[in-house]
Amino acid sequence: MNPTLSADSASLDAPDDKRRMPRLYAWSVFALTFGLMMSDYLSRQVIGAVMPALKIEWSLLDSQLAMLVSVVSLVVGVLTVPISLVADRWGRVKSITLMAFVWCLATIACGMAQSHGQLLWARAFVGLGEAAYGAAGAALLAHVFPARQRAAVLGAFLSASLFGSVLGVVIGGAVAAQSGWRMAFFVVGAPGLLLALMYPFVVRDYKTVALDGTKGLGDPSTGRPGFQRVVREVFASRAGNFAFLASGLQMAMPAMLIAWLPTYFNRYHDIDLKKAGLMAGVAVMAAGLGMMFGGGVADRLSARHPRRRALVPAVYSVLTAVALMGAFALPAGPMSLGLIFLGALFAAAQGGCSSAIVCDVTHPGVRATVAATMALANNLIGLAPGPLIVGMLSDHVGLKLAMTLTPVLALAAAFFFVLSSRSYEADAARIRARAAA
Repeated sequence: MNPTLSADSASLDAPDDKRRMPRLYAWSVFALTFGLMMSDYLSRQVIGAVMPALKIEWSLLDSQLAMLVSVVSLVVGVLTVPISLVADRWGRVKSITLMAFVWCLATIACGMAQSHGQLLWARAFVGLGEAAYGAAGAALLAHVFPARQRAAVLGAFLSASLFGSVLGVVIGGAVAAQSGWRMAFFVVGAPGLLLALMYPFVVRDYKTVALDGTKGLGDPSTGRPGFQRVVREVFASRAGNFAFLASGLQMAMPAMLIAWLPTYFNRYHDIDLKKAGLMAGVAVMAAGLGMMFGGGVADRLSARHPRRRALVPAVYSVLTAVALMGAFALPAGPMSLGLIFLGALFAAAQGGCSSAIVCDVTHPGVRATVAATMALANNLIGLAPGPLIVGMLSDHVGLKLAMTLTPVLALAAAFFFVLSSRSYEADAARIRARAAA
């Protein structure tokens, strides 16, 4: 099986495809894949809810706390492409099942840590389990749903990351306040094991196909393209390349909010740990709603004006920056809270748009690798550095000013989305022409 390929272009993009999946099966796949994505982010983001307790028990600096957040995204970013290649060779369904077991067991191990170093290692293994899940899950969903629903479905799938984050900070904060931070890890790590057991009994994998025109670039007996050919296909589009950068920068915003809002509310709004986790959960829920519906809005607005596929997320990024910079600059109060929730609503709304852009402008034969590359960009450019930047700034200028300054990254994201829009129509037309040839 080709290590870098996704579904074939006919099964994914043909408007009159007669092999389209039954709706019940497609939505069953979506439900389980969505559920595992929630488990993924429950395990990843529960750390934000317990950071105040860890700071007190182990006398940690904010930068040390930030390392516990960022190490997961760092490992995911480094390993997402290699593990995605293995997943495409070994099988997406089997790989997803194994990944889920790894991140769930690693989360449970976090609750057994006796020092910052041990917890950091356990968190790294959480990242190891999660490394290629988003890419493999997105590839499966792109296969079972038609192209006309792609931005909406992928946006809804990605929104599970934020709904999982909501549960992580809310459940984590409540359990930590009642039973201690160790129990919080045990409670969020266990449910994913049940979904992992169910997954291979419900979801069927798909066959992969070779890229067109691979002669001389790979093994002619298997049709597998060489590494250089795959890289050229993944990065062939200017619109896609700018979307990678823009999405990565923008993802620093929800990462910052998920990691630091419980601590921010605890320090500057004088809210106890349980309530701080609940309020942070509301903000993350707003981000999840934005991600769920942001792609659908872009689908509608770009139906007759394709360039808007990239311009709409640029608007989301600007709104995020303005709202969050205003929120954290203001003194604690209702206006500050309102702007935090408004900024959170737009912070991740670009997720489905970005995934759709890169799918639209790259060959379907490398779609799994493209999804993995998007995950790499999101993790290495935004999810890993975002909380760490805030933590390092906080050690020097305080958490409030650090969170006021960091949203400037969203303005940079808007700039790259605009650049993506300038090439999007031409790049998408080139891919359609290749598919029709």
